[in-house]
Amino acid sequence: MRVNKSTVNNFLLLGFSNLPGLEGLFFYVFLSIYVLILIGNILIITVTLADQALQNPMYFFLRNLSCLEVCCTSIIIPKMLENLLSDDKTISFVGCAFQMSGFLITGAAECFLLAAMAYDRYVAICRPLHYTLIMSSKMCFGLVVASWLAGIPVQLAQTLQVFTSYFCNSSEINHFFCDFPAVVKLVCGDTSINEQIALVEVALLGIIPFALIFMSYMCIASTILKMQSVEGRKKTFSTCSSHLMVVMLFYGSGITVYLKPKSNHFHDTDKLLSLLYTVLPPLLNPLIYSLRNKEVRAALRGVLFSSHFSHV
Repeated sequence: MRVNKSTVNNFLLLGFSNLPGLEGLFFYVFLSIYVLILIGNILIITVTLADQALQNPMYFFLRNLSCLEVCCTSIIIPKMLENLLSDDKTISFVGCAFQMSGFLITGAAECFLLAAMAYDRYVAICRPLHYTLIMSSKMCFGLVVASWLAGIPVQLAQTLQVFTSYFCNSSEINHFFCDFPAVVKLVCGDTSINEQIALVEVALLGIIPFALIFMSYMCIASTILKMQSVEGRKKTFSTCSSHLMVVMLFYGSGITVYLKPKSNHFHDTDKLLSLLYTVLPPLLNPLIYSLRNKEVRAALRGVLFSSHFSHV
């Protein structure tokens, strides 16, 4: 049966419906994770705005990273929570298109923002005398705007191409959100063009930022190795260790999912692996920065301390 896109009003997000006995447990687990993501990232935004010692480019980028994490998870998790509680697991045609494009755009934005953060660390360590001049407010704002906008044309075009295709046989998406690989499986006929475009997108929006990050850290490593003082090396490396861990977490989780061998089986495994890049980075990033960064820890203590005594 061939179903024209115009007759598809809703998709069915299967999610974890094959495990009905565990949906209640999953709801409370994911609700708790979502609340922790919101608290952690909003706290990072609040603290870096409130503390005058954190008014520099590094924390300006960190605030934007936390905003991205909140946006990305809010596109996916609320609908997933709704479906876990409800027997009606449908998502509208427009809602599915919005969810896919929103997720792809925020993912691309995070790739470029992480590259901008790596460039900031490169300038701070390799060109410290010119840091203030290079990383001006105008430059930082431009890098953030470029990061947010970089993926929009490509990702909207990709979404438009998929959702103006013909869907056949089923409107059931075997996933907990409208992820590109899961939706494109429902498209009739040859989807090789969609897959080729997706590969080009990965190269443009994933590999290029990663290459820029890699080059930045090669220069940083070279500069650190030239330092005579061991203490100086440790102190310098500590200023970029949090960012490096976030990069490894973000790209590591994405590579695990998107570069694994294709299979028509183990759909539940695919869904669980998808949690690596949709939930894990937003959950752990605030923890990484608060544990690895002394300035953030001090600012957090200050905010919590003042908040405590304001209620006494």
